Amino acid sequence: MEKIRSFNEKINIKNKTIILRSDFNVPIKDDVIQDETRINLSIPLIKNLLKREAKVLLISHLGRPVNLKSKNFSLKPVFKYLNEKINNNMYFYSDKITNTTKEKISFLKRSEIIFFENVRLNEGEIKNDDNFAKNLSALGDIFINDAFSCAHRKQTSIHKITKYIKNSYAGPLFMKEIHSISMVLNNKKSPTTCIIGGSKISTKLGVITTLIKRVDHLIIVGAMANNFVKFKGNNVGKSLVEVGSEKIIDEIYDKATKNKCEIMIPLDFAVSKSMDGKANYKDPQNVEDDDIILDVGQRTIKKISEVIDNSKTVLWNGPAGYFENKNFSKGTISIAKKISDNTNDSSLISIVGGGDTISSIKNNELDVNFTHLSTAGGAFLEYIEGKNLPGIEVLK
Repeated sequence: MEKIRSFNEKINIKNKTIILRSDFNVPIKDDVIQDETRINLSIPLIKNLLKREAKVLLISHLGRPVNLKSKNFSLKPVFKYLNEKINNNMYFYSDKITNTTKEKISFLKRSEIIFFENVRLNEGEIKNDDNFAKNLSALGDIFINDAFSCAHRKQTSIHKITKYIKNSYAGPLFMKEIHSISMVLNNKKSPTTCIIGGSKISTKLGVITTLIKRVDHLIIVGAMANNFVKFKGNNVGKSLVEVGSEKIIDEIYDKATKNKCEIMIPLDFAVSKSMDGKANYKDPQNVEDDDIILDVGQRTIKKISEVIDNSKTVLWNGPAGYFENKNFSKGTISIAKKISDNTNDSSLISIVGGGDTISSIKNNELDVNFTHLSTAGGAFLEYIEGKNLPGIEVLK
């Protein structure tokens, strides 16, 4: 476990101004939040700070604005949602953060909040700009980064701000992510299984290579699995595949053999002629040229369930199929329920992460429970891979 400065109850924050970097990067459609998970997870810390009579400045990003005047990337819906959940006075600050901002917000009293507009609408945020870091850091006495999902970004509100605020800490959600990943990488209970999906092998090669050295079973699902199925000499029809992946897959199998890691790929599939079609279940030898593989089949689901039953630790990242069409969500639902059931029986440590994985669970309104549900995407995978994340390095 890395030694990271973490925020705790012993730190005196009464009447102090705290800059809290949260992650409210949530899906919003027509000003309606589609998934409140990240926001709800942040509320306990906010309430704690307010109860301890601190002044709270909430900072977050939303999406990737193409320019600084993008109106489709406003955090106003999140502000309204939080305002309903928190009884304390809360103000929305829509202006850019400049050297005059500190004076403008001097009215703030203890146990009150100022919620700032999307930090990426400030010119210096993405550039990790020194001047913007000075203006931002000047607003507070203490900085808390509780947005682990952004820890792999070298941006001002994650990285450069700590240069000017000595009292910088990792928040509880940030630390929970690190502790949870550490359970898999360092303190895991064996046998350990990793279920990994996604569309491209090349983007997850580093993660897969790292996991092969640490887990007993590696289960490949989702569009990524199509490449392995094709590598074994089977027809995948019109399914999504990554051109030139053969060398990467050969390397993965070679490393798996050397590290005694068993790789499992789908035994059968749910296919269709189109993405919005109905499921037709087939074995590999029966896939036709115009078929699209969109989910795993029943034999695969049964085999995955057996592997989970024989595991003590499971890491899951990436849905098993095209869950946006409920006809192809059976694989993902089955995996989620099996992991949840075994976690509830206290027989399994389960770490579930990735934006698409969470979306698939929410999309199917599943009532499931895991040891840890990670809201981090890229940072989650990069940390597993062993990369030095900028947002962590500055808090050591």
